Amino acid sequence: MKPVRGLQARGMNGPMGPADLIAIVLVLAALIGCINHLWIGLPPAIGMLLGSLALSLLIVSSDHVFHLHLMHWFRGTLDAANLPHLFLDGVLALLLFAGSLHVDIAELSRRRWMILLLATASVILSMLVFGAGIWLVFALVGTAVPLLWCFVLSAILAPTDAVVVETLLRQVRLPGGLRAAIVGESLFNDGAGVVMFLIALRATQGETGLIGHGRVAEALLLEIGGGAALGLAAGWLAARLIRVIRDDGLQLMISLALALGCYRLANVCELSGPIAVVSAGLCIGTLSPHFASAPGNRSALVGFWALLGQLLNTMLFLLIGIQILGLMIQPVQLLAALLAIPLAVAARLISVAIPWGLTRDKLRDKARGVAVLTWAGLRGGISVALALTLPMSPWRTDLLVVTYAVVLFTIVVQGLTMPPFLRALYGTPPPLPE
Repeated sequence: MKPVRGLQARGMNGPMGPADLIAIVLVLAALIGCINHLWIGLPPAIGMLLGSLALSLLIVSSDHVFHLHLMHWFRGTLDAANLPHLFLDGVLALLLFAGSLHVDIAELSRRRWMILLLATASVILSMLVFGAGIWLVFALVGTAVPLLWCFVLSAILAPTDAVVVETLLRQVRLPGGLRAAIVGESLFNDGAGVVMFLIALRATQGETGLIGHGRVAEALLLEIGGGAALGLAAGWLAARLIRVIRDDGLQLMISLALALGCYRLANVCELSGPIAVVSAGLCIGTLSPHFASAPGNRSALVGFWALLGQLLNTMLFLLIGIQILGLMIQPVQLLAALLAIPLAVAARLISVAIPWGLTRDKLRDKARGVAVLTWAGLRGGISVALALTLPMSPWRTDLLVVTYAVVLFTIVVQGLTMPPFLRALYGTPPPLPE
């Protein structure tokens, strides 16, 4: 027994491994979640983000008072775990797959052209408007960030967070077409956002020939179209297997293999992983009887993915909160971040108003649709993950501060004010889905 105790002691005293990190994050997430559920009552994602910020502030304060260096140790462990790449290479696939399983495919199909415009043209338009605007903001506050790096920042903030948006929309009632447009855009615009981010980042590194002669459109068509085709093919095959297999454990294994395997295969083939996994999720959610509306068919698969999505989203927002307070923010960076918030809202408004204006709705309905789309444009995990993958540069901290400020504002302020905002637009209660 002595060698075993010695081995355990060395494990406890050595560097913290991935299992230790996961255990600590889960314990903290459960603690914050319980406090929020029992005494505060905020939406889970918002409560987790604010709770993690409060926890981080407590850790930072204890570091200054007791010189424990807990925040330095915690952030060093997070950096060693390479969490941004872990999120982009794996966790994002699971979150998008979970979010796409219960979407009304018929309503998405009716709004398919509008969703396509919102997930592509709106992303590019938002990127151009915010990029040019934040370049002027940085110049105004005295931080000379090059224009190309400003477009990198705007690409980071262009996609909306599918998980947070879908979670908040469960609490309100909207016209079915508008709900489908919001959810569909948030599921599919991650692909366009990642493509534009990579193009802008390659441009900052001196690569030429990336823009012009239809190269951006070609890249979007290849990655998004190819990713969708791959996801639909894989989802159809997985749905066929699930229909004939009666073992719950094997069904779960097939769904996990589909989500992660399809995402990684798309990345290897230089296609859009987010688009592939969303297409696969929509396909399997539609074709598999285990995702049908009958309550008896929703036991294993649906319960598993609902729990996994909630767990991953909880851990993600806990880590975001810890990352935010780890930055050393200068006053000039804070000023730029404060100015970036209304700019982000304005860029979002412009980017959705143009395509939504093409609908055949009445003018009043168009105006309300644009307002809802603007206020529902919450940024989240993918924006933070993309920002944390930025290479070292003189402007990296400036970009991170602006990213965190916009993410915090959209999730906390826009997220908490969504119900009264919708009541103001549609009256009390909001209309039932169409």
